[in-house]
Amino acid sequence: MVHAISRLVAGCRPDGTSVVEANGPIAPVTVGALPGVEFYQIWGRNDAPVIGDGGGEADFSPYFPGDNGTRFVIVRWPPETGRRPEGDPDALSAEVEGAFPGLLKALAPDGKGHHATDTVDMSIVLEGELWLQLEDGSETRLTPGSCVVLRGNRHAWFNRSTEPAVTASVFIGARDTLIGQAD
Repeated sequence: MVHAISRLVAGCRPDGTSVVEANGPIAPVTVGALPGVEFYQIWGRNDAPVIGDGGGEADFSPYFPGDNGTRFVIVRWPPETGRRPEGDPDALSAEVEGAFPGLLKALAPDGKGHHATDTVDMSIVLEGELWLQLEDGSETRLTPGSCVVLRGNRHAWFNRSTEPAVTASVFIGARDTLIGQAD
């Protein structure tokens, strides 16, 4: 069982020697609008990767990367227990926007968590069980070791089990060549 999440970020000194830039536990980001969901923001960049650039700090603004950007996240999904967010909806939305800039723009207005982004998402279920629902209504049960590649697809995740689930995902910013084709 995955209890604690930690990260190690390696970089390069000016002479090219590799060095540890960051190492240690990482705290989850949580918001009241998603009770019990824990987001671990491991690494993110808004520009194309450059070897030996010193890296700097991880950048998660916006939450989903633009073209050439990347994000690496781990998410702990609690079982669906019927608990709902408590509090003022405007305040909850403001908290989400502050923690995950741009995430709300990706959500479909259906209120069911469906979302699509201009990214290629590569995910693996590390623990527990999740259901992936696509826009056509199809659902797929995912268990540890299940790998998913989403290419800008509208989707939603559900934990219908009684135990938490953990996923690791890499988001790569991509260009949308389908804009205007669905209309």
